[in-house]
Amino acid sequence: MKIEVKSNQKLNKNDNVLFLATSENYKNLPLSEQEMKFVDAQIADEVLLIELNRYTQKLYLHVTDTKKFADSDLEKMRKLGFSLHGKIQESKITKIVLQDMLNDLEAILALTEGIALSNYQFLKYFTDTKKLKHTLQEVFIDSSVVGQNHVDELIAIVEGVRFARELVNEPLSYLTAEKLSEEIRTMGSKAGFSVEVFGKKKIESLKMGGLLAVNKGSIDEPTFSILEWKSKDAVNAKPIVFVGKGVVYDTGGLSLKPTKDSMDLMKSDMGGAASVAGAIYAIAKAKLPIHVIGLIPATDNRPGGNAYVPGDVVEMYNGKTVEVLNTDAEGRMLLADALSYADMYKPEFVVDLATLTGAAAVAIGQYGMVAMGNDASKDKMIQLKVSGEKVYERLVEFPFWEEFGELIKSDIADLKNLGGRDGGAITAGKFLEHFTNYPWIHLDIAGPAFISATDNYRGKGGTGVGVRLLFEFIKQYRS
Repeated sequence: MKIEVKSNQKLNKNDNVLFLATSENYKNLPLSEQEMKFVDAQIADEVLLIELNRYTQKLYLHVTDTKKFADSDLEKMRKLGFSLHGKIQESKITKIVLQDMLNDLEAILALTEGIALSNYQFLKYFTDTKKLKHTLQEVFIDSSVVGQNHVDELIAIVEGVRFARELVNEPLSYLTAEKLSEEIRTMGSKAGFSVEVFGKKKIESLKMGGLLAVNKGSIDEPTFSILEWKSKDAVNAKPIVFVGKGVVYDTGGLSLKPTKDSMDLMKSDMGGAASVAGAIYAIAKAKLPIHVIGLIPATDNRPGGNAYVPGDVVEMYNGKTVEVLNTDAEGRMLLADALSYADMYKPEFVVDLATLTGAAAVAIGQYGMVAMGNDASKDKMIQLKVSGEKVYERLVEFPFWEEFGELIKSDIADLKNLGGRDGGAITAGKFLEHFTNYPWIHLDIAGPAFISATDNYRGKGGTGVGVRLLFEFIKQYRS
């Protein structure tokens, strides 16, 4: 979908238009007396999106009294974009003009973002898409406050989310660990960031025991992808590192997932990897002045071959030993190696994203991400929360008390990979903490990464959650 700025555009009788107006200026719209009476009645009935059918064109109108758009108001604008997109599809519209009479940059961009994200579809595996494909192809913004630079940045974000959604929606029959790395290479060439991929031999030479252990039950080889965007104008002297869990499919291994439907959505277990790749794509495409690195350990988790088993002791990349109590607690095993590897960059700050625990999803559902971090990351946690509220990818900070660490102590090794039923999301985070030597935050995105029913502009299936959060955080970042 193309998004363009066309200021002072002269409308014709065939243009489909959304007017964004205030209660003070909507009377200035080029409407007939009868149309204005209809609009007045709709406003009185508190209709948020008014529709006028002129047969040769559709006019839509949103009237607001909001003077200053808070974070929640911007989210309403994104949802308004979703509602408008639904009406656009009903009428098979291919082009819409957004006529901005609010003169609020954030509001018009949020609306456009909602439209663009709503237009995403995953149709790759349909044999006939004619009746399924969205018709909208062009959005023109007529606004005195929006420049092409603003739109270019928005396009970078939307494309980053689209790439992330695409990766999450792909089945294992296509997206093996090696294919994931190939897709990331393609993203790098499009956006201008570098990608280096370690194959199995390199991973073995590095002794990444966690990643190799999870991969033992698979016939497909693991990969470890390193993504890097370094602007010549970077505001940070030391890199910021994003780490994404890349389990392209999770059966649970020999601790096979036991419950009904529990494996149906496990192609989405690389949602963290997709978010990291999508975020770095958007950051590089927008040429943000930052030095950021992405680390993505990837494999599937299968019960075949020489699969690792409960009771095994695994030596990790940093030399610590882990007693395996459950092979379905695999994400933390490969994340731990990546977090240890991040130390070689002497990072300013590290954040990992992972569909790590069902406990996180049970706790807050699809409405936000569970967050926790070490003491050195307190100021970064505040910044991330602010960014989360801004884009409505919100964080819920869980306590990270030392008592939770007692639950992952092993009788025969340095750690065990499972802490029991209580505080499952937190004990997973406590496990990861043992592999960090820098300011670090862990984001468990198990709830919002993949959803089974359409949730306004987030869509259905892979949501790309985390891309917009990380982009906003980096955009506002000051070392």
